[in-house]
Amino acid sequence: MRQALSIIISLLFFGLLSAQDNVLVIYATQGNLNEIIEADTLADGSQAHDIYRLVSLDTTYKFTGLTTISSDVIIEGVVDPTTNRPPCIQPAVLQDQSIPPTIFTFTGAGTNVVVRNLYLLAIATNNTANGGGIAIRVTADDVRLTVDNCVFDGWQTFGISYNGQWDDFFITNSHFRNFVHPNQWYIGEVLRNEWPGEAYTDTVSMVGNTMLCLNGYASAPVTKYYETYFEFNENKVLYTFKNPFFIFNVTKGKMNDNIFYANYSGGVDQTEHPWWDNLWYPDSSYGVIAFQPLDTAKAKIFSPDDTTNADYMPIIEAKREIEVKNNTYYWPTEITDFWNTWNTNNASGNWIRTPVFMNDRTVAMFNDDTAYPYLDESNNVNADPGFMSEMNDEILNGTADRWNIGFFDYFEQIRTGTAAADLWGYKLTNVGTDEDWVPVWPLPESQYITALGDEFNPSIPADFHLNRIYPNPFNPSTTVEYTLDQSGPTTLKVYNVLGQEVVTLLDNEYQTAKTYSKTINMKNQPSGTYFVHLRQGNKSAVKKMLLIK
Repeated sequence: MRQALSIIISLLFFGLLSAQDNVLVIYATQGNLNEIIEADTLADGSQAHDIYRLVSLDTTYKFTGLTTISSDVIIEGVVDPTTNRPPCIQPAVLQDQSIPPTIFTFTGAGTNVVVRNLYLLAIATNNTANGGGIAIRVTADDVRLTVDNCVFDGWQTFGISYNGQWDDFFITNSHFRNFVHPNQWYIGEVLRNEWPGEAYTDTVSMVGNTMLCLNGYASAPVTKYYETYFEFNENKVLYTFKNPFFIFNVTKGKMNDNIFYANYSGGVDQTEHPWWDNLWYPDSSYGVIAFQPLDTAKAKIFSPDDTTNADYMPIIEAKREIEVKNNTYYWPTEITDFWNTWNTNNASGNWIRTPVFMNDRTVAMFNDDTAYPYLDESNNVNADPGFMSEMNDEILNGTADRWNIGFFDYFEQIRTGTAAADLWGYKLTNVGTDEDWVPVWPLPESQYITALGDEFNPSIPADFHLNRIYPNPFNPSTTVEYTLDQSGPTTLKVYNVLGQEVVTLLDNEYQTAKTYSKTINMKNQPSGTYFVHLRQGNKSAVKKMLLIK
């Protein structure tokens, strides 16, 4: 009775009991979730309801097979208004003792799909997981998938995967934990363009997420084929065995204000070099952030009009716009000492190449303002964010609980070819036998990552203003520094003395309250006086600058 009242209060509070909504409210006691949703279809195969609302918090929803949806849909949980606990979905064990691998597959071309406020658990009722598990799959073209405020726990292959053409992904405020396969260290990924990575991608936007203990990539649109836009901002990526990204050929993107802690800690051993990690370019260094020159196929898609020029490749390369700014990266001494010991003991054998923040090729690209005038890398700091110390021992050394051998032993198993069934991670979820079992809440790591992580971020500034432009006068580029005292859509543009817009740095783009710096490149503008205009809501500021050629 108390839980039912709590749910009703929450529904009323969030305005979710609207008579206009085409909603099916589902309780965990009604049966298997996949069977309920798949039975709710019309003659044309579309869903009879637009919104499926999960409200049970005192037990988990079970699925025994795939839920396939081909129409626009919202699948959402109603969180506890006091604790913010979301409803949980987990696999049941089938009669043959197998475990269904996937919860949702979206198959409708051009559909708009929203998944929010849910705990998506890979671990079945018998406390084991399907090694090929994928929480959400997109198999159609032009699908727009929004995932917000969800927890993905224990998925050994991918959290979200796709093989449709020109799909869009907007993943926000979600938590991905313990994506570890017992013997396949190149999977255990948050977002993945499925092998062989033959799908073109429109937009990937991942903002405000936490990713803790991954084997593989935090984001892998792969870009073996073309991608239009990549955004990875304000995320925390905490421990990955392999490189956190597979984004070599991004042409337009932003990777700002993230924390990368102990990423790529598995390094690159002699059997992996120079294979997949540095696709096409066998560089000797390996970076958390790694880009490469485009190949002709992607260049032609990126800027087809320029291909009429006989020497079009450098023209197109010069149009790439990528920001990598205000990020924090760090490897704890336990990791760096372990690398040194391992390499000393394996100097003539399977030693590893240890990672850097940006590999040599990427550094060279960002330093070449002639070839890459719109690549902007600044304010990236090697510093301990301070909130991982309480978790490091368990992550690195393991526990006696549920096959958690720790990162160090897992590393040794992988690098010696003995890996079989063991895992590493932080507070691996153990499924209880009670009918009303639900996962631990709040998440065990939230007391450290949320509380102390927020303390690490700069305090909210008191003022809104354009701080400075330096150098000024300049030729041909300069840097503008500005401060926002609140979060919101922000515009930053450069005008000439006639009031004509000549450079757009931000166009109604959402930014959080903090201090920023942006590079202004004016190489295509004549000498003269210009004005930088910053605007957010009803606030604005203007500064003058002088270009002298």
